[in-house]
Amino acid sequence: MKKIINNPNHVVTEMLQGFAKNNPNVVYAGEGTELISRKEKKNGKVGIISGGGSGHEPAHTGYVGRGMLDAAIAGNIFASPSPDRIIEGIKAADSGAGVLMIIKNYSGDIMNFEMAADLVRMENIKTANVVVRDDVAVEESTYSTGRRGIAGTVFVHKIAGAAAEIGKSLEEVQAVAQKTIDNVRSIGIAMSPCILPAVGTPGFELAEDEIEIGMGIHGEPGINREKMMPANELAEIMIGLILKDMDYARSEVAVMVNGLGGTPLMELYILYNEVEKILGKNGIKIYRSFVGNYMTSLEMVGASLTLLKLDDELKKYLDAPSDAPSFRV
Repeated sequence: MKKIINNPNHVVTEMLQGFAKNNPNVVYAGEGTELISRKEKKNGKVGIISGGGSGHEPAHTGYVGRGMLDAAIAGNIFASPSPDRIIEGIKAADSGAGVLMIIKNYSGDIMNFEMAADLVRMENIKTANVVVRDDVAVEESTYSTGRRGIAGTVFVHKIAGAAAEIGKSLEEVQAVAQKTIDNVRSIGIAMSPCILPAVGTPGFELAEDEIEIGMGIHGEPGINREKMMPANELAEIMIGLILKDMDYARSEVAVMVNGLGGTPLMELYILYNEVEKILGKNGIKIYRSFVGNYMTSLEMVGASLTLLKLDDELKKYLDAPSDAPSFRV
């Protein structure tokens, strides 16, 4: 294992310390809390929080900023943050109008965020939540009941954050976040495993000429394994799975081609080029596109594709300003 780290047990703390030092508009809560929040709070605004296991950077800390998240809570590598950390995140984001929790559909995340919400309710902090389920690969998995939440979560952060920034109520922000969830679908592919720092060995194995269609961001099983194929064929499979799940005919969409941590940008742009051609042939108009690393899996080689069906309301919030370090608009 070759990684630029000190102690494998301290990677989350040291990462967040470095992140906060590099981004002066955020605050690191301190070792043991593992929380990044906005330095300046806006009174009377609905707070937006999210979080989950570390190892998916820039998710979720990279999306803390004006127009997106007010706080992001980090768990250990690929592990849900504890309820006590989430409580501190809720308090950091609360400015009197309530807090929306954006949760990815993993059983540990849901349990811990809901437990934290129950506890802060006794302190008269109002919360609401939405659960992101954008992965079309599987209906059930070891890690979740129903669909997993993957890179489509970033669009939920952006749109909910924009609605909160202009003063929408907690109920209104929750509704537009849910609308985004209802209209977003994703699929991922993996070409190599990742190595957890504290373990030192790959989490799964793929042969040199194999890829896994639908593998999750923690190495959860996908739909099936295939021999490696050209980018145009990969794009056809990925788009086909998404379009089979949801009708995007004559739609305008936001497209995200997301790297999983170890894929060169060159290859992501090649994949996007093929995606753009196929969507055009299907009469689907791209309104905005995003290519890069938005929700990774340490150094896993692979990519995910996300489509968000847009209307005028979602366009407005997608285009709204954001100064989050990893999603500036």
